[in-house]
Amino acid sequence: MSNPQQLVAKLWNYCNILRDDGLSYGDYVEQLTFLLFLKMADEQSKPPFKKVSPVPKGFGWDALMKLDGDALEIHYRHTLEELGTRAGLLGLIFRKAQNKIQDPAKLRRLIVDLIDKEQWTSLSSDVKGDAYEGLLQKNAEDVKGGAGQYFTPRALIKAMVDAIDPQPGQTICDPACGTGGFLLAAHDYLAKMPGLDRSQRKKLKMGTFFGVELVDSVTRLCAMNLLLHGIGGDLEEDLPVVTKDALAAKHGEYDLVLANPPFGKKSSVTIVNEEGESSKESLTINRDDFWASTSNKQLNFLQHIFTILKQNGKAAVVLPDNVLFEGGAGEIVRRELLKQADVHTLLRLPTGIFYAQGVKANVLFFERKPAQEKPWTKKLWIYDLRTNMHFTLKEHTLSRGDLDDFIACYKPKNRTAR
Repeated sequence: MSNPQQLVAKLWNYCNILRDDGLSYGDYVEQLTFLLFLKMADEQSKPPFKKVSPVPKGFGWDALMKLDGDALEIHYRHTLEELGTRAGLLGLIFRKAQNKIQDPAKLRRLIVDLIDKEQWTSLSSDVKGDAYEGLLQKNAEDVKGGAGQYFTPRALIKAMVDAIDPQPGQTICDPACGTGGFLLAAHDYLAKMPGLDRSQRKKLKMGTFFGVELVDSVTRLCAMNLLLHGIGGDLEEDLPVVTKDALAAKHGEYDLVLANPPFGKKSSVTIVNEEGESSKESLTINRDDFWASTSNKQLNFLQHIFTILKQNGKAAVVLPDNVLFEGGAGEIVRRELLKQADVHTLLRLPTGIFYAQGVKANVLFFERKPAQEKPWTKKLWIYDLRTNMHFTLKEHTLSRGDLDDFIACYKPKNRTAR
């Protein structure tokens, strides 16, 4: 099947059968992730690939295919538990994995009729990747599940990547990577460049993209999304994405940072008292490399992004309106950012493009600069895509074409010519 839409429709139709058993779209995409991984590992261990499978003996696809009824359900549950304890890519995909498909007959149908019928490895990574991305988008549209918070409009992501103009050999990070949209768009941009040599192509697979995500189940989707697009390897050091709190400490230095950090003012931690009652408390982050200590998540992500940029590194970050115009910490961060970086462009985004309703946001573009007395920011160039613009998530969605004029005016190849 060479058509991602057909593949999504096929996978999706089956989800509707499972919804009767109370399975959410998110649960379904997660179970598909586990089974697809096992099937692809099995395919790659056979000719012509003959790779050594990362899956330990007895827990592979062949074992699942032989079973049905309760024996299948029990073995599948043990498989998920066992693989979740492993290192490397296995642990990343299967950590804390649980079987949510309670009916063994439906699990058997999913394995035998749906996943085993396709040769996933021989599908091009475009088809596989686009199909999976289509499932993630459908999952984000299911507002009840709340997955929309991990999903940035793809048209906006593409435009941000086009503006920042990644080059081969540069390292690219998203410290709040969700399901990997920015990393994939940057990969796409680089992979289409003419004249890439073999070592540059290899570097695209490993050593270019770095994502950090707070939530295990989202990291899993991101890792699978990248894997299906041909990014990453089995070993611990080749993993393109990790689960941790990005704000806890600096995690490297990168040429480019692209991000849409989580909206919401507070970084919160759940405190449980002796009576067992829990309450959320906002967490002020104190880091020596931050300009201001605050519990405001956006300001913390902005400071963090500055710390992980190399000298002359470039960033494009989605931020809510007025985040830099609050007093106190907001003012300190604004002054320091304008002084130590060249904050050159602000794109005012239209409303109605995010799954969280009523969000007013902008994209801030800046470059980190070496220390000097005078502030680096001379001119901030503002492009208004909000006034008189009306978009919705269903009928009138934002398309990449809506941002063509912005990119033309931005002049990615020669910003000084504005």
